[in-house]
Amino acid sequence: MNFRTDLAIECREEYGETEIEGVRYTEKQNDRSKTTIIEVLNEKGEQAIGKPKGSYITVEVPDFSKDGEILDDRLTAIKDELVNLLPKDGIILVAGLGNDNITPDSLGPRTVDKIIATRHISPELAKSVGLDDLRMVAAVAPGVLGQTGIETGEIIMGVSNSVKPAAVITIDALASRRLSRLGCTVQIADTGVTPGSGVGNARTQINQNTLGVPVIAVGVPTVVDAATLVYDLMGGEENEQEVSEKLEGEGSSMIVTPREIDLMIERAAKLLALAINSALQPTLSLEDIMSMTS
Repeated sequence: MNFRTDLAIECREEYGETEIEGVRYTEKQNDRSKTTIIEVLNEKGEQAIGKPKGSYITVEVPDFSKDGEILDDRLTAIKDELVNLLPKDGIILVAGLGNDNITPDSLGPRTVDKIIATRHISPELAKSVGLDDLRMVAAVAPGVLGQTGIETGEIIMGVSNSVKPAAVITIDALASRRLSRLGCTVQIADTGVTPGSGVGNARTQINQNTLGVPVIAVGVPTVVDAATLVYDLMGGEENEQEVSEKLEGEGSSMIVTPREIDLMIERAAKLLALAINSALQPTLSLEDIMSMTS
């Protein structure tokens, strides 16, 4: 039975303390967050944990539904990792993936709502208001196939061909295999994203191979599938085949999300937007960013 997860850290945990050939693992602890970096170095690493070659950064933070404070080192940790992955110059395209009408899948669109888009501001206008150091940023929420009739990857590719960004940042809701990671984990990866993979409806990939520029994928796990939830709550004591049999039919496709999902999405979107804006516009203070996006 293949338990679904979008988190590289959970794939790595399946091996316990065992060293994995082709995978490098490091971690650092901050006051309010913990950052783990998993680097998949080669094909052997890809086969071992089932993730493409690249870097997967996990920032573990206090539960968004229980802790509303975000202006501390958790914000700094996410911002710093983004700065390390992004090119220093050039336009950045920020894409919020997902369906704004379905709360667990609305992280991307709600984060993009708070991104400071500057591509339309002429250098002369920016200079006249004292913002001549603004980086050019474009933002888009392409919706989902069922809303537009167009693959999300096709929309992003079309916008990218027009805007010609130096890099693309995608924001999307993820799936976890552990209930304890919902709403308290941020994953940043330089390998791109496959829209819909979190709910078992994978679409066209959005990565450097398809767009021709680096794609930084940012996400927060908001759902866990029913089979994974049962197995996790049983502590792994239940046989995988028994879990599968008990969830046959409609139960096998069920997706579970926390009761406090509205609050979780609101706070996660605010934190991610602040971190992205801070990484892209280092000359602006947090106060300036918050006033421009409120």
